[in-house]
This record gives sequence, C-alpha cells and structure tokens, in this order.
Amino acid sequence: MNLKIGFPESVVHWDNSINLPAVTIPAIDHVILMVRDEATAIAFYARVLGMEMITFGQDRKAVRFWAQKINFHLQNCAIVPHAHRPTPGSAESMLHDLNATALDVIQHLQRCGVAILAGPIPRTGAQGPIRSVYYRDPDLNLIEVSKPVNL
Repeated sequence: MNLKIGFPESVVHWDNSINLPAVTIPAIDHVILMVRDEATAIAFYARVLGMEMITFGQDRKAVRFWAQKINFHLQNCAIVPHAHRPTPGSAESMLHDLNATALDVIQHLQRCGVAILAGPIPRTGAQGPIRSVYYRDPDLNLIEVSKPVNL
C-alpha cells in the first residue's frame, strides 16, 4: 500500500499484524515547560536563545524557533491533560546551534549573565558526535546547547 503523508516512503513502516502503518514521527512540534513565572521564562528564552515570543489561542504565550515551539504552563494552572507530576525545573532539553562554536555559546551565555554548568563536553547526539555546553533556565530546567562535531 502506498501512503502519502508528507515524508519519504522509506520511513513509513507497516505493522502487518493489524494492517495499518506503524506510527512514524518525523519531527517534534512543541514541548511544554512547567514554569513559576511565564514572563520570566519567555524573556529568558528570547534573550538567551533568540527565540521569538508568539501569542496563540486565547492569549496564550510561547516561544518559537524554526518549526518548533515551547509552551509554558504555570505550575498550578496546567492545561489538562498534562504530565503526571508537572513540576518547574524537571525538564532537560538539548538544542543544536549549527553556526556557533562551543566558545561562541559560552561567551554569549557569559554576556547574558547565565552560569555555565559544564562544557564544552563531547557527547553523542541523535545523529552522531556533538560538543555540548550545559546551563539552567530560571526554573532550573537543564539546557544543553550542542553542535555536531563534523560541522
């Protein structure tokens, strides 16, 4: 059976036991971070990571980068359904910067007054070797910014 859903057929796999295509996720649309203060989180992600603040729905706020976005939910006002135990500071995110070197990232973080936890450190990303720098956002979520070693 030929399935046309916007990505190469080579990544569509069929589950013959139920005669339906297996779920195949080509990208992450958005993630949700539980925060103590939405305005502080938005300002941080815009200033430190260059993300664009957007408004959607009924005056909800998020930050957008490329084709993804980060939504922010206040700790005791989470939209349902939500994580089992929504807690500020419990997320870990890895982001690629394809242009900046680890030194560029460190210098930028220092100019923004952001404490660096570790880095640059060699790691293995989803597509191979990377060099990573680690720091925290205002809610203490861990952020890893990396660049593929071969770029």
